[in-house]
Parts: sequence; C-alpha cells; structure tokens
Amino acid sequence: MVRNLIGLGVAAGVIAIAAFWFFTAPKVEPAAEFATAHKADLVNGKTMFDIGGCVSCHAKGRDDRTHLGGGEPLTSPFGTFFPPNISSDPNDGIGRWTEAQFVTAMRDGTSPSGEHLYPAFPYPSYRRVTTADLRDLFAYLKTLPPVQGRAPDHNLPFPFNIRRLVGGWKLLFLNATPFTPDPGRSAQWNRGAYLVNGPGHCAECHTARNALGGLLDGERFAGGPDPEGKGWVPNITQKGIGSWSEKDVADFLQSGMTPEFDSAGGGMAAVIRNTAQLTDADRQAMAVYIKSLPPIDGPVRPAKK
Repeated sequence: MVRNLIGLGVAAGVIAIAAFWFFTAPKVEPAAEFATAHKADLVNGKTMFDIGGCVSCHAKGRDDRTHLGGGEPLTSPFGTFFPPNISSDPNDGIGRWTEAQFVTAMRDGTSPSGEHLYPAFPYPSYRRVTTADLRDLFAYLKTLPPVQGRAPDHNLPFPFNIRRLVGGWKLLFLNATPFTPDPGRSAQWNRGAYLVNGPGHCAECHTARNALGGLLDGERFAGGPDPEGKGWVPNITQKGIGSWSEKDVADFLQSGMTPEFDSAGGGMAAVIRNTAQLTDADRQAMAVYIKSLPPIDGPVRPAKK
C-alpha cells in the first residue's frame, strides 16, 4: 500500500513538472506573419522610440539618445537588472534580429534564443502596441549607430535567477491584448489611451504591484512605491491631479513643470525628456486621456520621517 502511494506521488510529481514545463514554454510570433514586406514609416518609428522611453534604460548615461549600448542598472525588489544592448550592432546588439524576433521580444517577452525575458522590460504593456508600430520601431532602431559591448548579466538572487519561472509569472499576469479603439470616444482620446497604455507604459510605474510584481489592476494609475525603491510614484487619476487642467498635463509632459511651479524629478525627469520629443498633438491626446481617468484612492503613501 505504501509503495503504491509513493508510486502515485512520484507519478503525480512528474505529471505536474511536465505540465508546468509545457504551459510555461516561451512563446514566439509566427514568422509567416512578417513574410509580407512592410514599408516602414521612420517618423512613426521615432515616435514609438520616444514615447517608449528606450533611451531611459538602454542609453547608459543618457547623454546620447542614439547610443543604445545598454547597461544602465535597474534596481528592484527582485534584484538588479541591466538592460541589454539594443543598438544595430550585429554581434552585441539586435543587428541580426528578424522582425519576428523583435516583435516576439516586445510582445511575448521571449528572446531570439528562446529564453523568457524578465518583465523589468515592460512587454506586458508593449503587448498593446500594434504590429505595424512595432515594425516601424524596429526599422527606426536599425537606422541608429551600432554600439559594441554587452551589458552585465542580471544580478538576481535565487529563485528569481531561474528564467523558467517567468513563464509561470506570464500565465498569471501577461494577459493584455493589442489596443482596440473605443468607438464611443473621440479619435484624440483613443490616441491618448493608446500612447499611455501601450508604448508609453505609464501604468508600469504609476500602478502599485502585488508581492509577485504583478500590477494591481484595481489601482491602475493610482500611484504607489517606486519600482526601483527610490520613493513614491504619484497618483495620476483625478484623485491625484484633479486640480490640473488638460493644458497643465500637456505642458508638464513637455517641460516637466507642474502647475505649482515644481519640477519633475527622479525617473519622471527622464520620462519628460522623452515625451518632450513628441508632437504637441500627441501630448495633448495623452492629456485628454489622463484627465478622463476616474478618481482612485490607491495605496496610502507613508508619512515622511
């Protein structure tokens, strides 16, 4: 009897491991989807580059917006991540990547070598970006100069250094789909919603997370602890910026100055350097959408000591 129970336990364990291995397998975009030639819009590609904030993580020092050698450390409760080289260098960057591999990384969080990418790279938000915009971004990146050298390996403690576990995280939290316009809203509102929720990935910082690092959807945009542990990210729903006008929001995205004549600091200062590159129309669209967000209380900010 005991021997049978042990045998059943071992069999159940093997089945559980096999199921986990199957359901956490890295996913890839079918190459056939990219067989048709795409006429790249480099102006749009640059817009995706700017709103996506590629410079903030992949340009070490951020002095040269075209120097995408990676390596800028990104601290988190799970360890320190080092964004990779995404320049056009064929050996150290993405110069040999195909469109399918690029879109797979951006949308599914899977590398060309078939490994899970860590969600410190905000692919949960990039899943909302259209294929055409991702192809334009890829084309734009290839116009930028190659940079030699690779970023250091991530410095993550056990068990976070086991990439296969990211597959389990994806099962729980990687559920966004490409953005679908709301027919009941204006074209301007839809453009703003797309930029904020998709390539702009604003929720990745302005939304609190659970213990596993998943966004708390019920508190979306309501602020919370800085993901890098350097303070507090403000609430940008009407609960937090209800006194701001659409013009105030649009001006802030260009200058970094609040209506109270304060200036953006920390990570937001880097964001402003990116949104300042956008057109006035895109910043205004983002402002229209942000001002439409309903008030949400969000987590309570700890009192300053």
